[in-house]
Amino acid sequence: MTSRIELARVDLRGRTPSAAELRSALPRGGVDVDSVLHQVRPVVEAVREHGVSAALEFGERFDGVIPATVRVPAAELVKALDELDPAVRAALEESIARARAVHADQRRTDTTTQVVPGGTVTERWVPVERVGLYVPGGNAVYPSSVVMNVVPAQTAGVGSLVVASPPQAQFGGLPHPTILAAAQLLGVEEVWAVGGAQAVALLTYGGVDTDGAELEPVDLITGPGNIYVTAAKRLCRGLVGIDAEAGPTEIAILADATADPAHVAADLISQAEHDVLAASVLVTDSAELADAVDAALSAQMTVVKHAHRVREALTGKQSGTVLVDDIEQGLRVVNAYAAEHLEIQTADAAAVAGRVRSAGAVFVGPYAPVSLGDYCAGSNHVLPTAGCARHSSGLSVQTFLRGIHVVEYTEAALKDVAGHVVALANAEDLPAHGQAVTVRFETLS
Repeated sequence: MTSRIELARVDLRGRTPSAAELRSALPRGGVDVDSVLHQVRPVVEAVREHGVSAALEFGERFDGVIPATVRVPAAELVKALDELDPAVRAALEESIARARAVHADQRRTDTTTQVVPGGTVTERWVPVERVGLYVPGGNAVYPSSVVMNVVPAQTAGVGSLVVASPPQAQFGGLPHPTILAAAQLLGVEEVWAVGGAQAVALLTYGGVDTDGAELEPVDLITGPGNIYVTAAKRLCRGLVGIDAEAGPTEIAILADATADPAHVAADLISQAEHDVLAASVLVTDSAELADAVDAALSAQMTVVKHAHRVREALTGKQSGTVLVDDIEQGLRVVNAYAAEHLEIQTADAAAVAGRVRSAGAVFVGPYAPVSLGDYCAGSNHVLPTAGCARHSSGLSVQTFLRGIHVVEYTEAALKDVAGHVVALANAEDLPAHGQAVTVRFETLS
């Protein structure tokens, strides 16, 4: 197979497409979650009705193994950390420290507003009671996802959390030991050996483990997964909260002639390494850079480990180069695309990045590649995909907090506003609403 790679091109030069035209013109892949709902619904329903036994049966079918218990014994977490490669442990410790530093500054504080004398509204920020944090185990092992899910949950003050990750046949039905080690490093005491749609269902409905222990359901499920995990999240949404319906990963790079084509190519390849459906998009006002990036991609592909996967991703409909007249138009394009990860490799990159309005995370300049954010920037790598960055944020401490308004009014403060309440209640033809206020003063007269 030839190593030559040429990204497909979309040429927007010389025209000003509308927002609607951009949405249809830009490279975009994604998955059709609806197409697998009919496969996932029976899994969710079976786990709802039969609990652990159904989850384990599906696990045997999909993962090829049945763990002795769903909940991983505490001794296995300790053992995994004791046997972890010291270099990986040091890297995880650094990742955890940086993530904790960043997420600590996200914690909101309660605020009280005195609306009128004697009338206050307080917004209390209360953590979700119990959360399930899903960590996938498909093409790769993701201890970094343990960090990215657990740190904001702990920082928010979540009192009870469980990490769920698929059992691995090669490890005797336990999740990958690096996942277990990361959980132990973070002080996570509860890990379930269950994956896929059945994991989402079991987290939602709970059950009784094979040893008779209670597996308590959760209130919120976060973490990325494949199309089946996403479909299960959709089916369980409402009974539990979910963070998002995550699609295949994405990178967009806004670059001009000052960018190093080798850096751009390496970053496009790094994202394509995740999945054959991963999207790698270059937006540039320099055709010369586009040509140089194609050449650099071809050169680097000769040493890429997962070359088949990368090639399929880079040549898929979701990837390509978008040519624009200038960086101003490039900004319009990347804001319309709303990438999960957006790199700015231009002159005056910080100023350009300051004008980005839609992206899961923005990486500024030649020394902030997406892979830094994946592991050790301190930012969170669980981010919105498929254009959802136009309206949604990535995982953060706020994901695990609920704002509760606490209303306190004195008799005088209520009496002062009673007429307005009655007027609005009558305008909406809900007179009992007004009566609920006025009755308080009628009994006192």
